Amino acid sequence: MYRRLLQSAVRNIINTSASRVTFGKALEQEACLGRALIACRLLASTSPSQTQCRTLHSTSQLFNVKETPQTAMEEEVGAFTKLIEAMGFTGPLKYNKWKIKIAALRMYTCCVERINYDEFFEKCSLPDTLNSWFLVAQLHVWICLVRIRQEGREGKYMCRYIVHSMWEDVEQRSKIMGIDAIHRKESMRAMTETFYAAIFGYDEGILSDDGVLAAALWRNMFNRQCEDPRQLELMVEYVRKQMQFIDALDGEDLLLTGEVNWRPLLEDNAQSILKVPTPTYNDAGL
Repeated sequence: MYRRLLQSAVRNIINTSASRVTFGKALEQEACLGRALIACRLLASTSPSQTQCRTLHSTSQLFNVKETPQTAMEEEVGAFTKLIEAMGFTGPLKYNKWKIKIAALRMYTCCVERINYDEFFEKCSLPDTLNSWFLVAQLHVWICLVRIRQEGREGKYMCRYIVHSMWEDVEQRSKIMGIDAIHRKESMRAMTETFYAAIFGYDEGILSDDGVLAAALWRNMFNRQCEDPRQLELMVEYVRKQMQFIDALDGEDLLLTGEVNWRPLLEDNAQSILKVPTPTYNDAGL
């Protein structure tokens, strides 16, 4: 009986001493850490030119491609609208849906009729085929989609019909060229995969540096068969200036009219878009 009491007393003494040792080590580690932090602060204050650290800018606010907050994305949507849109339908929009559909068709028409495809085929060494036409057309459609997606729910609705108009046009062109139904179906499937893969690549490129954008153009538009780096440089410059040009257009006008005028592929002063237009005044100063 006395032996058990003696053993329990010895265990308590050992556990108490071990906890004191652990607590003492923790205090010593905290003291060492504090002294190290003080030494680093003193070193930074005495010799700021020798420090290699810089302040890290972090923010929780998200911006779009234009790096400005979008008021259209902050639109209040009711519970009923959220419900019917979750079911796959489109809720009430700020503008008439038929006007948006007509504007979407007109914008796609601008991507087809206001582009000199022969110049692209010549400068980029592309064969004059339906697939080459589609690669150039999808690039301009993607530029329009990037701009229109910034216009909130109305922009997303319009994007849907721009893409719908594109596929309708591709199918009609393939029928006119005499492609049979089996090969037409296979070609449409391949073009669909190419289109959505190109969208991901171009989105990554436009938000990254010119090297990433050039790689996306080389994979998608040139089909990995470009041997002249000057052609890639030309297309990277073209995409950058077109994105900046269409980004400056008024969103309401694009949603209601769909009119887009493209900058030429080759121009003498490609940096002219970077200059802010100066206001003009009459003789009265107005």
